[in-house]
Amino acid sequence: MGTADRRRIAVTGLGVVTPLGLNVATTWDGLINARNAIQRIRSFDASGFPVQIAAEVPVAEIPCEYRVPKLRKYGDRKIDMAVRAAEEALCQAGFGPGADLPDPARFGVSVGTEAGRPLLQNVARQYYEFKDYLAGGGSSTEKLHHVDPLDFIRTMPHLTATLLGIAVNARGPSLTCSTACTSSAQALGEAALCIRRGRADVMLAGGTDALVEAFMVTGFALLGALSSRNDEPERASRPFERDRDGFVLGEGAGFVILEEWEHARARGAEILAELSGYGCSSNAYRITDSPPDGRGACQSMAWALRDAGLNTSDVGYINAHGTSTQMNDSSETRGIRKAFGSHADDLAVSSTKSMMGHLVAACGVVESVVCIQAIREGIIPPTRNYENADPVCDLDYVPNEARRADVRYAMSNSFGFGGSNGSLIFGRV
Repeated sequence: MGTADRRRIAVTGLGVVTPLGLNVATTWDGLINARNAIQRIRSFDASGFPVQIAAEVPVAEIPCEYRVPKLRKYGDRKIDMAVRAAEEALCQAGFGPGADLPDPARFGVSVGTEAGRPLLQNVARQYYEFKDYLAGGGSSTEKLHHVDPLDFIRTMPHLTATLLGIAVNARGPSLTCSTACTSSAQALGEAALCIRRGRADVMLAGGTDALVEAFMVTGFALLGALSSRNDEPERASRPFERDRDGFVLGEGAGFVILEEWEHARARGAEILAELSGYGCSSNAYRITDSPPDGRGACQSMAWALRDAGLNTSDVGYINAHGTSTQMNDSSETRGIRKAFGSHADDLAVSSTKSMMGHLVAACGVVESVVCIQAIREGIIPPTRNYENADPVCDLDYVPNEARRADVRYAMSNSFGFGGSNGSLIFGRV
């Protein structure tokens, strides 16, 4: 951990699909200009729901090309977003269609995601059709014809990693991390460990999630986790702000190409950043709450710093988990203060969930891309809707407007339901 002779991790490709846009450039432009992507839900009729707002990707059909066309039949919205984001990252890294790909045995895939869910309306339709057959005395074979076998396949959490691996002939490690909001942060961290340990030279790593549907909106609303500002969606997500009342569900995907440093240099790839450190921990506290003292967040950040071999003063920016819930934001603030000590007063901390909502399993990788862009562009995106300071959240949250800054190292935090925590540190090259 933190030794000078370990294999370094280069980032050579970035790709995202978010509520702000279908690529990195559009998403980044939206963030630094504090644009809002949170609106009333359009994908289903939410008029009777307690929460009627979300951050949806701006197109109903995700434009994407499957490298192996026969795989398309397995796709759903979540996988389509992953395919598009992965393709952007692959192309930037020089692995686009027709280009030479890495040695298949040294090329792996690591994805943060959750189990697939059939659409609620499809489940209801199949239930009633099946029920009619039961009432009519139809044969078992006839009843089974009303069940789509692809729905079963789409519930497999590792399906995204499997399809991407087939598409790019990646025969190295195939990993799936499913730890709620920490999923894709851990997917990147575990992919980096595969490279460090010599098990791969290149990893396609990221995450995807699509939660804006009736079942998930209902579930999170019943837990009291979501903002209910239905009449002012543009003001609903307000991380670290005194009047925050919950997070806003989003959807999206992000992927990066992680590559062993000398492998990237040997093939002449542009190195965009270095993945310098990774830390993870568990709160061992409650399912839906973070510990008030921020201990799990502190441990995750402290391990990332140790893994990177950095001092606290080396980090200039933290893209916070910053969900806009009362408990998470105060707990993360205390965790940052514990991990960074007196340097916490000099840190810029912002939550881009204030503009594009909470992408859950995809948030860690998308926010890692934001950190890399902040380092490369010298701009820190703001926390939108920050109007009234909360005494228990007492850091510099870069309120409402982007800020020019010389950032050498940036940290991305992801903390999940169930108590999992992941922190990643990226450095300038």
